[in-house]
This record gives sequence, structure tokens and C-alpha cells, in this order.
Amino acid sequence: MLQAVSLSCQRGGRYLFKDVSFHLQPGAWLRVAGDNGSGKTSLLRLITGLSPTEDGQVLWNQQPLQADRAAFHQNLLYLGHHNAVKEDLTPLENLQFAARLCQQPITPKTALLALQRMGLKNRAHVLVRHLSAGQQRRVLLARLLTQQAKLWVLDEPFTALDVSAVALLTQRLQDHLGQGGMAVLTSHQTIGLPLGQVIQL
Repeated sequence: MLQAVSLSCQRGGRYLFKDVSFHLQPGAWLRVAGDNGSGKTSLLRLITGLSPTEDGQVLWNQQPLQADRAAFHQNLLYLGHHNAVKEDLTPLENLQFAARLCQQPITPKTALLALQRMGLKNRAHVLVRHLSAGQQRRVLLARLLTQQAKLWVLDEPFTALDVSAVALLTQRLQDHLGQGGMAVLTSHQTIGLPLGQVIQL
């Protein structure tokens, strides 16, 4: 269970947003909407504990994040707007590296299957620097198929994806929610998911 209580964020002496609160139960999702520069990414960073809260607090299972940050991060999968992939590694190596960082090692077979489902079967052993922007995005999103986390926080996950990849990601989100997972995401696109909460910044 994720809860935000009266979160505020200032940049350059002005508030990007004030008194943002929400309560997210298993199986539910939240969309953070707003114009560019409204503070969507800043809010996600507060939710994940990557940025300190100046006002308000974030609770995980009714406890402040600071009470057991390690346990929270084991239940968190955060994918930022920019592709957090290493260009000097292959897609296969990227998935295995990310899994080790999360202390959830995966086998090559599992990683290859995830890449295949993301349409990268023939690109698994190509250096990421040689992939298109959409293919690099698919490498990042393949982590949704390999890592176990109750809470997904996704910043513009549909960016640079073609129609087939959008459909696959939407289905994966539906599966995650159907299994009792939770998701917080930003998107400028219409999302084909059952009705969720919306916060407008």
C-alpha cells in the first residue's frame, strides 16, 4: 500500500505543486498528468525516495519510507523518462546487470525470453548503441517482464514505442494490476487500462 500525504515541491523559489495526496491499494494505478514542467517527474522522484521530501511524507504499508528504505526498494521498480540502459552492453547484458543491482539475478534464458516478447529476439547480442531509440526503450521495458516488484513507477513509459509495443506494455500493466500490483505513471497518451486515479499538476 502506497500513500502520499501533502507532498509539495519547490524549484527556483516557486511551487511546482502543493499538498498532493493520494492512497494506492493493491490492484490500483495512478496517472500523474500535467504540462511539461509541471513537476510530474519531481513527484515521481519524491514517491520513490530518490528526492527528499521537504513538505509532507510518503508511506509504504503505513510506515514512512525512511523506516525501512531497503524493504521498500525491493518492492519498487522505477523506470525514468530517459533510457537507463548502458550503451556499451547488449540488451541481454543490460537485463542481467539490472537484475543483479536489484538482487534478483535472472538466467540468460529468462532474459532472452523477455527480449523476445519485446520484439528484440534478433537484437539480444547487439550493443545498445547500435539500436534505435524505440528499440532502446524496449530494452528498458523488458525489465517489467523479468523483475519482481509490487510497485511500478514509470515516467512516460510509452515514449518512442510503436503500436505493437504499446499494446504489449498495456497488457503487461493489466497483468501486473491483476496480480495485485500497483502502478504510478505519467503519460501524454491515452492509456488503455481500467479506470484509475488521476492527479492533475
